[in-house]
Amino acid sequence: MPSTNLGAKPAGNSLSAPSLSAPDRLGQLKALHLYGMATAWNELLAEGPRRPMQPEAWLDRLIEAELADRQVRSLRYQLKAARFPTHRDLTGIDWAETPLPQAQIQQLPTAGFMASAHNLILVGGTGTGKTHIATALGVAAIHQGKRVRFFNAVDLVNQLEREKQQARAGYLARQLVQTDAVIIDELGYLPFPASGGALLFHLISQLYEKPR
Repeated sequence: MPSTNLGAKPAGNSLSAPSLSAPDRLGQLKALHLYGMATAWNELLAEGPRRPMQPEAWLDRLIEAELADRQVRSLRYQLKAARFPTHRDLTGIDWAETPLPQAQIQQLPTAGFMASAHNLILVGGTGTGKTHIATALGVAAIHQGKRVRFFNAVDLVNQLEREKQQARAGYLARQLVQTDAVIIDELGYLPFPASGGALLFHLISQLYEKPR
């Protein structure tokens, strides 16, 4: 990686803005996909004349900015990849309007049940908040560093049927084995053919047998 002029200085001396031009430095960082560092670099250049810093402090700021940026981008990617129908969280639930136990549900966002490979089944009538809670728990799990996918049961069965017709059976299963949790919404709400049910059962069996 090109030098950033963070080399040795006389003991006790502070570091002012580097001599290499900012556009060159910025372009190099972006070319390396170090977007967090690129943002911090601009900030450091603006602060340089007012707040001289030691080389180690500059490096710390750049590394911290890059780590934070990668975490944000990873979170954004995982939330998109999960394919939630809409973003939900537990703060939006009116507990007076749902029969689900608030104290028990509010223990679940830590995603501990995923680490121990336990299933979570939400049972209730229409409008009792099952989809909201399932989505909220999935979102919370992603914030805990988990990988989650969300499916409507009928859509999932249809996708498995298409795979079978296209001689690509097992493709989705291989993808989902890499995740930490699969949410299947509206299971049992709408009927699907017996062949589709068999495919869904086979998929769940494959995920259940995933090595832990």
